[in-house]
Amino acid sequence: MANTALSEVLNDLIRINNDRIEGYEKAITEADDIDVDLKAIFSKMENDSRDNVRELTAAVQDLGEAPAEGTTVSGMIYRTWMDVRTAFSSKERQSILELCEFGEDAAQKAYNEALASDAEMSTTIRQMITGQQQSLRTSHDVIKKYLDLHKVL
Repeated sequence: MANTALSEVLNDLIRINNDRIEGYEKAITEADDIDVDLKAIFSKMENDSRDNVRELTAAVQDLGEAPAEGTTVSGMIYRTWMDVRTAFSSKERQSILELCEFGEDAAQKAYNEALASDAEMSTTIRQMITGQQQSLRTSHDVIKKYLDLHKVL
């Protein structure tokens, strides 16, 4: 039972990282060719989430459970909103950054919920989740910095 509760928590984090992967793939596609700085940042964040998924998948498998595949429903809504918003925006760079910040906020919420859950977790698992959350917080701060700089311009 404890393994199942923990695997559900970890699987939620797999899904939110899958959301990030798809979200940043979309952001790379939507960014203008001249936005090489954003494309590089988005690519790094996408790769960070791929690493997170690998770690989380291994942890779920170690528990003897099946790792999640796919994304969250809210992630699908987020990507659809990105499609609509960028289609009608004359300030694509700012719109993409705003949507990425929205996604980063969702990721932070998911990690906070994971750490606050009642699921029993080892120190190793808790450290893994905390480390991933810190990495995602850094990504959020980078997106926020770019967004704030863009608003000044």
